[in-house]
Amino acid sequence: MTEIHPGQRVAVLTDSQNLYHSAQSRYSRNIDYSALLEKAVQDRELVRAIAYVIRAESPEEERFFEALRDIGFETKIKDIKTFPDGSKKADWDLGMSLDAVTLASHVDVVVLCTGDGDFARLCSHLRHEGVRVEAMGFGSSTADELVDAADTFVDLGEREDTFLL
Repeated sequence: MTEIHPGQRVAVLTDSQNLYHSAQSRYSRNIDYSALLEKAVQDRELVRAIAYVIRAESPEEERFFEALRDIGFETKIKDIKTFPDGSKKADWDLGMSLDAVTLASHVDVVVLCTGDGDFARLCSHLRHEGVRVEAMGFGSSTADELVDAADTFVDLGEREDTFLL
């Protein structure tokens, strides 16, 4: 695939739940979304940055959503679902995939900020469509199939001081 160059149009799609849980479980720290976005764009033309988040009725989450918007992310918010057995579920896999496929004809590069291997098939599809796919996640918790399917992978764990607060 093409190398990185300033004329590329970029979409950054961030699986905030995946990154949050990886950063918390491995480092007990939070993501620096400004640094994440800066690295994802790399002086190219940002077309769209979307952070997919879950509303869990936490007191700090509205401030977090606002901070993401201040940084330059559009936020897509989904409420957490609680099932009769007490289990909870909320993920954005389908929404992120649909947005990536929709954006593919408008961008040269899609940056997937996640470690979720479910996106490997999406990477293959986007690459088949001529879109460069870059993945960013924590190597220790990123699925090998995602790393293999993307054109490049940035291991956020290798630069803790840059990507973690």
